[in-house]
Amino acid sequence: MQNLPENKKIILFDGVCNLCNSSVQFIIKHDKKDIFRFVALQSELGIEICKYIGVDQNKIDSIILYNPGVAYYYKSTAAIEIAEELGGIYSLISVLKIFPEKIRNYIYDYIAKNRYKWYGKKESCMIPTPELKAKFL
Repeated sequence: MQNLPENKKIILFDGVCNLCNSSVQFIIKHDKKDIFRFVALQSELGIEICKYIGVDQNKIDSIILYNPGVAYYYKSTAAIEIAEELGGIYSLISVLKIFPEKIRNYIYDYIAKNRYKWYGKKESCMIPTPELKAKFL
């Protein structure tokens, strides 16, 4: 894989989805330990990472959390893992792990399927401000 930052977890997200972009902004604001870097699924690097980890990008309708050299997570499990890393009150979301992944992902898929209808869609991926540029790969 091309120059991925060491000791950083990579969040791959739908760069044109308003809900996804709001989630990225939320994570950046609460990532006090500077754990995450972000890549739009539609970008060259996003496509390359998906191929590398064996995820068919055309069939993925989800956020992906990629911990280089360790593992990757998607859908509800990725969201829970991200919340745990943010710590504090957000780590309480891990209580959702008591529900089977299949049930969590059913709810996740319902939201994902309706995200453009409910939250809208951008014409292109967001361009990070100069202050946030270092967070994006």
